[in-house]
Amino acid sequence: MKILIVNKFLHPNGGSETYIFKIGQQLQRMGHQVQYFGMDHPKRLVGNDWDCYTEYMDFRGNRESNKLKSILDKLSYPFKIIYSREAYRKITYVLERFEPDVVQINNFNFQLTPSILYAIRKFGKKNKKKIPVIVTAHDSQLVCPNHLMQIPATGTICFACRGNKFGNCIRNKCIHNSRIKSILAAIEGRVYKALGTYDMIDLLICPSDFLRRELSTDPVLAKKAVTLHNFVEKGDVEEQIDKEDYILYFGRYSKEKGVENLLEVCRNLPQIPFKFAGSGPLKEEISKVDNIEDKGFLSGHELYRTIAAARLALLPSEWLENCPFSVIEAQMYGTPVLGSNLGGIPELIEAGVTGELLKAGDVAEWTNAIRRLWEDKDRMEMYSSNCRKRSFYTVEEYCVILLRKMEELLQERKV
Repeated sequence: MKILIVNKFLHPNGGSETYIFKIGQQLQRMGHQVQYFGMDHPKRLVGNDWDCYTEYMDFRGNRESNKLKSILDKLSYPFKIIYSREAYRKITYVLERFEPDVVQINNFNFQLTPSILYAIRKFGKKNKKKIPVIVTAHDSQLVCPNHLMQIPATGTICFACRGNKFGNCIRNKCIHNSRIKSILAAIEGRVYKALGTYDMIDLLICPSDFLRRELSTDPVLAKKAVTLHNFVEKGDVEEQIDKEDYILYFGRYSKEKGVENLLEVCRNLPQIPFKFAGSGPLKEEISKVDNIEDKGFLSGHELYRTIAAARLALLPSEWLENCPFSVIEAQMYGTPVLGSNLGGIPELIEAGVTGELLKAGDVAEWTNAIRRLWEDKDRMEMYSSNCRKRSFYTVEEYCVILLRKMEELLQERKV
């Protein structure tokens, strides 16, 4: 089978990129042809045989380039984020040369835009065949313009855009706390809703039941949405590593991840050693807490060993996580998790068996729960033993299911 994988970022940037790299590699190992389409970038790891990509667009102002060119680029962004003629033209070029059987799309809004869906449909009509379009939803972008379901200025969880009421995005300045950017995002949502653009998606894969329910608030998406939890790969680490006396947080050092309140929790527990592994805007604040050892960004064997040796892992997110890899990874290595009772996290932690669920942002509750467990080594060991018994999809098992869904869509095309 020939599969075109589309994602706006083709360099390491987050969970969706880890996903496309892993499934692409596995699909190739299983004998399928895989090409990629997205934005170009100096750190791009995957691509296509024709070196055909859109120009990199950075909405956060981190672009390192000629200042005049950067200013001109940003002036043109409002015209590009609703419909990208460049993305339409360049994906058409790749489609014509690769002639895929299936297109698997990931994150595409703003930089690539839904223009790519129109290009796929036109290519199919021109060649008298319907190409199945599978979208893996890594967040709530299709029903929430800022994809976090959270108001940036206050951190408040928000469902105001349900029912395609995208004017709330403008009211709350949900895109980078900018009125102009929020207006553009709301326009994009309204335009593609009015045009019925997302009806061109044949299958919408959601990594959690939580996300499936949220996306299904749109009747068009409800007919296409299915749940398929994320896979996880076991790293290069021993089957069982002796536990060491520390509690671990690994992930982004940011407010929405709950790190700001977690620092207060750590200060309340000076007798307990914590290790943090990651990077982000709160890195300097972390360095000011005496009982936190900041390991910085870790990967590969060093990260896996750090997870496996921890007595407990923490996921204090204050936004609606989808299906966080960190919870799955921790349990796979026998490390129980204390997680926020939000979003898709409760689907991954069996409370009282493999960890516990706590109220997000409640410093007192988190402080008391950590203190209680730290003093109850038998309970932590019981949680750890239960974690080792859990099973999750491997990338191979996941791709077997994904391929089966692709085959089903292809068979429907032949009827």
